[in-house]
Amino acid sequence: MRFDNLTTYPYSAGRRVVMGQRYAAATSQPLATLAGMEMFWAGGNAVDAAIAMAITLTVVEPTSNGIGSDAFALVWDGQLHGLNASGRSAEALGQVQFNELQAIPALGWLPVTVPGAVSAWCALWQRWGKLPFEQLFAPAIRYAEQGFPVSPETARAWQAVESVYVPLTGREFQPFKQVFFAADRAPRAGEIWASPAHAATLREIAATGGESFYRGKLAEKMIAFASDTGGLFTPADLSQHQADWVGPISTTYRDLTVWEIPPNGQGIAALMALNLLEGVELARYPRESATSFHWQIEAMKLAFADVYQQVADPAWMRASPAALLDKAYAAQQRQIIRDHASPISASIPSSDTVYLATADQDLMVSFIQSNYEGFGSGILIPETGIALQNRGLGFSLQPGHPNQIAPRKRPFHTIIPAFLTQDNRPLGPFGVMGGHMQPQGHVQVVVNLTDYGLNPQAALDAPRWQVKLGSDDCIIVLEQTVPRSLVLELIERGHTVQLTAEPRTFGKGQIILRHNNALIAASEPRADGLALAG
Repeated sequence: MRFDNLTTYPYSAGRRVVMGQRYAAATSQPLATLAGMEMFWAGGNAVDAAIAMAITLTVVEPTSNGIGSDAFALVWDGQLHGLNASGRSAEALGQVQFNELQAIPALGWLPVTVPGAVSAWCALWQRWGKLPFEQLFAPAIRYAEQGFPVSPETARAWQAVESVYVPLTGREFQPFKQVFFAADRAPRAGEIWASPAHAATLREIAATGGESFYRGKLAEKMIAFASDTGGLFTPADLSQHQADWVGPISTTYRDLTVWEIPPNGQGIAALMALNLLEGVELARYPRESATSFHWQIEAMKLAFADVYQQVADPAWMRASPAALLDKAYAAQQRQIIRDHASPISASIPSSDTVYLATADQDLMVSFIQSNYEGFGSGILIPETGIALQNRGLGFSLQPGHPNQIAPRKRPFHTIIPAFLTQDNRPLGPFGVMGGHMQPQGHVQVVVNLTDYGLNPQAALDAPRWQVKLGSDDCIIVLEQTVPRSLVLELIERGHTVQLTAEPRTFGKGQIILRHNNALIAASEPRADGLALAG
């Protein structure tokens, strides 16, 4: 990978890479990045910083994640380790609850699975943490108690869902509305928002090492509210949850190895698309060319078509990740791609998410957590600040599908941390959050870094495309900064194209890469994010 272009920013949004020698941190919210730096300054390591940032994001960016989120992580400590902290559906959940429904509802108890983020924080700290566990909660508790000014993009996301959550009238939704939509509106950018209930809950989690959340006082509150308002969770559903260490999956692309978490996540879609693109000399074509965009788009469509038929809880999958990542299979699939758009369709999910990256001289962390669609289910446990995710939306209602909804099952997950190595040496963590945009963002960042030699910040800045597969159509959404000539040629090739100025459509990414003795960090220009290093 070339790093001779750190002074070149062809898509400049006013940001430059940040470089340090000892540590680096990047998140989508500046206060969360500062929480990570607090841990570094206190003598903590990259895992301490990552956990503190993740906890802080549940307070300062509640539109995308919360205490009731799920999470995944990749950690380098000389080798790469994967952590799957996604939760399973309730034991009492079955197809019968959906017999009269055409789709899984986004709101209420039915799409709620056991929240796993707290178990991720605990598992990571138990294995690598250096600072006291309670110390990692201090910044988040401070912001929850004293308040903080809501950042612009978070405020926009908050206001965008007023029409979804404010009209809710069910008794199960009232605690949520009281915390996040007081006076029936979202806070505006710069307004001070606080939540003492969040602070109290975070103190309880910190003091009990997470035990209270799954087997103690907080678990009892969750079970009581579920019982009172139509939820299905039992004490066993919570107490039996655990975060699982998993072997990361990978593929080679040019001179890089790209790593993802294995299913039930969709990271394999990025690897499959890169396998398809590996047989194409993209560097022969300008980055802003219809040929380059067309190949990437078509590769992504083929990858999605397989992934949405095959990926599920690993215990239910019929095709193995190894088979889906077979290079011979990719060569076969590559023959399908022509100069004209292919008629591929599928149903794909969406979500809101936070991604963060940290690094020091010994450890590197790629971490992601999410409430799924916006704030999630609209269920908040009274007096706790625990807003529950709606990850059950990732299930399918199609009979016989490997991802069909069932008891004690992990749903298909959109959130995916990623990592790069070269010649068995760590380059570093990266990710692009945003539902089905995530593997597409991963592909585009890797192509930008390798085929077009962009530096990490420019690789994030570059105009993006997004494949939106529907049940009977496929739309290619492009940023307005994509050249008009490129747009017209994609239309000539048979693509249905939409242009948008909405930055959240294209995800929010962070990158930290090691080069010689330096750490090079970058944060997404489409978000409020911040990268810092020292």
